[in-house]
Amino acid sequence: MLGVLGGFAVVGAVILVGYIAGRLVIGGPQAGAALNQVAFFVTNPALLFTVLADADLGSVFSEYAPIALISSLGVAGVYVLISRFLFRRAAAETAIGAMASSYVNANNIGIPITVYALGNAALIAPVLLVQLLLLAPLYLTILDLTSSRKPSVLAVLTQPFRNPMIITSLLGVAVAATGIRPPAPVWDSLTLIGGAAVPMVLISFGMSLPGSRPLRRSPDRLQVLTATALKTVLMPVAAYLTAHHLFGLDGERLLGAVVVSALPTAQNVFMFATRYGRGIPLARDSVLLSSALAIPALIVVAALLA
Repeated sequence: MLGVLGGFAVVGAVILVGYIAGRLVIGGPQAGAALNQVAFFVTNPALLFTVLADADLGSVFSEYAPIALISSLGVAGVYVLISRFLFRRAAAETAIGAMASSYVNANNIGIPITVYALGNAALIAPVLLVQLLLLAPLYLTILDLTSSRKPSVLAVLTQPFRNPMIITSLLGVAVAATGIRPPAPVWDSLTLIGGAAVPMVLISFGMSLPGSRPLRRSPDRLQVLTATALKTVLMPVAAYLTAHHLFGLDGERLLGAVVVSALPTAQNVFMFATRYGRGIPLARDSVLLSSALAIPALIVVAALLA
């Protein structure tokens, strides 16, 4: 449990720095949005390339990959149905809400928690790869298409190959599959740039918090509560049912699958929302609330399954 608290403490400290910077208006009122743009187009693509280029692609075929995919799509589907019949929001906002309810913080929080709480960082790799290679391209394509006025057939077909994060993810997979790495100066430069991705996103998120009240009465309040409830409660339940009854996992492997699913909403959801200017309060408040509720959720999971 110390590993869980330690992982959240590190992330919380960086967000706090961003919050203080936002309160002091360091960099001007648009500094947070500017950091988000740099993260989307520069630092995150570099990080994704280096992470995937060093990844063991064989881990994609472990049970954790289909468990993550099935549970994520299942929970996202529940949110889409609720949004369609209750909220009646546009496709872009619905996509952000679906992502907030099912896209886990596998990198910023997942890696330290799996290392310190479960003793094995490899458990997070399949989930991270599923999100980077399948779920993120899906959501980004939806956001790209719904943000365009009249998308053509050519735009639909080529959109995944015009997004910097998708392009670098595919290039990283190609490097991992072929073993052909770029020259050392290029690799070291990308590693250095990618190292700024996580703190940049966290600081940008913290800078967006001054003045925000997640539970205030607003048009997004019910959506935030719904996405948070699905992420905190339904996602671990879906992972448990999928892992135990569909794949026959038990013991430590079952615990690992459920712990990973109980991680809070990733800050990347906020970054995507800011990049496209859609569902920003929904993404921000869902990240904040799910992060606060993730600690008690993980304690419950550990008490029931450890």
